[in-house]
Amino acid sequence: MRDVSGRLRDKVCVITGATGAIGRESAAVFAREGATVAAIDVKGELACDLLLRADVSDESQVRDAYEAVAGRFGRIDVLLNNAGIALPEDRSVLETGLTTWNRVIAVNLTSVFLCCKHGIPHLLRSGGGSVVNVSSIVAVVGSATSQIAYTASKGGVVAMSRELAVEFAKRGVRVNALCPGPVETPMLRTMYTPEQAGRRLVHMPTGRFAQAAEIAEAAAFLASDSASYVTGTAFPVDGGLAAAFVTAEEPDSHGTWAG
Repeated sequence: MRDVSGRLRDKVCVITGATGAIGRESAAVFAREGATVAAIDVKGELACDLLLRADVSDESQVRDAYEAVAGRFGRIDVLLNNAGIALPEDRSVLETGLTTWNRVIAVNLTSVFLCCKHGIPHLLRSGGGSVVNVSSIVAVVGSATSQIAYTASKGGVVAMSRELAVEFAKRGVRVNALCPGPVETPMLRTMYTPEQAGRRLVHMPTGRFAQAAEIAEAAAFLASDSASYVTGTAFPVDGGLAAAFVTAEEPDSHGTWAG
């Protein structure tokens, strides 16, 4: 039996990128909170109420996936648009090729557009709901160790979320961009070499990267009625990274990257 505290009781929640680290933790947290969890991913397995295979950068597959969820459960209340990629060949604007740029934009930004385009109508039919678009702290701070396509895609998610929040506020749909700092996930290890990770760790006031479960808890808050007056935000879950100018300790006293 689920240990349900009930913040998402009776809500049908669709999570994309659901078999990755943040998606998997979010599915577990949402289920704990009483949600019916419909998961969308291109690969992987997940124990949930419904698992669908779809490429979220393909419009017909996105449309069909949301129709399948609504057909199965009768409604959709929450969209957690979490799918995303990072590619090692995504580097400086001087080095990154157009193929890499287009692929990252398609998965990280176009997919959010498509999920909102085909998901929000279901929320409206249910009388409203919550959209949580997973962005990144790189949408609001810069990095000299660049991943230009990733950064641009996540910035686009924040701008689009604000626009949607304003458009749909009076129709009962809240839209927020969740902006994690670096998270200890397999994807992070593909993005950062140990040297690159170390350069980031020295700027973390907490001295560590986030755990995926910490991001999932924030997503559950934004998805729930506990956040009923929160919309249009770029919601940081970054351990104080964006607030830091100089951290409290010398760089060599911070944690190390076990790469």
